[in-house]
Amino acid sequence: MKLSNQPPRGTSDWMPEEFRIRKYIMDTWRKVCVSFGYVEYLTPIIENSEIYKAKSGEDIGKKELMIFDDSELAIRPEMTPSVTRLVSKIYKETQKPIRYFSIANFWRNEKPQKGRNREFWQLNYDLFGSTSIQSDIEIIQISIEIILAFGAPKNSFKVCINDRNLIDAFLGQILKIKDAQKIDVIRLMDKWAKLSQEEIAKQAQILKLKEGQINNINKFINSKTCDEVKEKFSTLDTLEFNNINKVLKTLNKLGYGECIEFSPNIIRGFDYYNGIVFEVFDRNSKNLRSLFGGGRYNGLGQIFGAQDMPAVGCAPGDETMKLFLENCGLLDKIIKEEVEKYYLPILSQEKDIENKTLKLAQFLRQKGKIVEVGLIAQRINKALDYANKKKFAKVIIFGESENNKSIYKIKNMKTGEEEVIYLQALRAQK
Repeated sequence: MKLSNQPPRGTSDWMPEEFRIRKYIMDTWRKVCVSFGYVEYLTPIIENSEIYKAKSGEDIGKKELMIFDDSELAIRPEMTPSVTRLVSKIYKETQKPIRYFSIANFWRNEKPQKGRNREFWQLNYDLFGSTSIQSDIEIIQISIEIILAFGAPKNSFKVCINDRNLIDAFLGQILKIKDAQKIDVIRLMDKWAKLSQEEIAKQAQILKLKEGQINNINKFINSKTCDEVKEKFSTLDTLEFNNINKVLKTLNKLGYGECIEFSPNIIRGFDYYNGIVFEVFDRNSKNLRSLFGGGRYNGLGQIFGAQDMPAVGCAPGDETMKLFLENCGLLDKIIKEEVEKYYLPILSQEKDIENKTLKLAQFLRQKGKIVEVGLIAQRINKALDYANKKKFAKVIIFGESENNKSIYKIKNMKTGEEEVIYLQALRAQK
């Protein structure tokens, strides 16, 4: 029987060249999070499926969840419930705020498409233990700094910010939606821009929304500023604008004014969001899409018995991040970057030369060099041909002649120049 050598649909193999790109992305993520004082953690790749069914929304918590047969276990589709579970165990005795981040892989049983795989990697950074609006601002600031850390060009992205409390006020005060129905209407609003008028009408009929309510949703979602929302809905409690205004003003003062905006169409579909929410968008015409998002989720800890555990977080993904960097030409330097590697062939069948070759490689590695040693004796022309094909920067030449002179040579494969180095340092190490 012959098996396919291709990975399962919706997953991908990372060859060394691809792995370098993904590692660069993840290393940059890690560097930014650490610079803000966040510390790294990791949870199991499987969790009790009930934590996703409870709060992860209709799609991720049900349709896209990968559950093991005859089991309550599921492969994690996101990290927020997992890190909340983890923190709930140590929350009472731990100094607040708690700043955590992780880089891990996830699985969603959805149709693969550009920018969305079944298996994917995400950075998650979360702040627990503070209701201060400054913690929301910090999470958004990290999101912006992550994009800037890659060298993003001016006007290449934008951060759209909203407040679920403002949405709740709109639903209650303007639409007169009862609490029991709010989640369903929020889920519809989250998909509003992606649905046709016919689909909106169909969903609205199921939810028993009246024409006036539909028109008001349209007016709310299409507003460009806080002032425009206030003007359209003069009876809306102005206190609900305080947090969003504070966020926008502070980020403006921090120098991020050109890339942030108030966007009432940002809803975020997860049921656990209950405060400031935001999404980072790619502005490139080749990839006009949401890159990632996050927000506040104060109540999620309750499902683990932590009644008062405020939290806010965000989760960029590797695939959309890579597309953004590709379209901005920000991966060219990584793709073209050559790691300086040395090839050290065995140039004699004599045991003494072979042993000294291995000793020389050991010495050079201790000095921080990357050295690949040949496995069988080669002639110098074969060794150089191999080094060319493997794109080694330099070849170390150490054969019988070099051994007799107590030297070795380093040949630059681009220029052809050779540097002679004496072996006293190697002897001194013995």
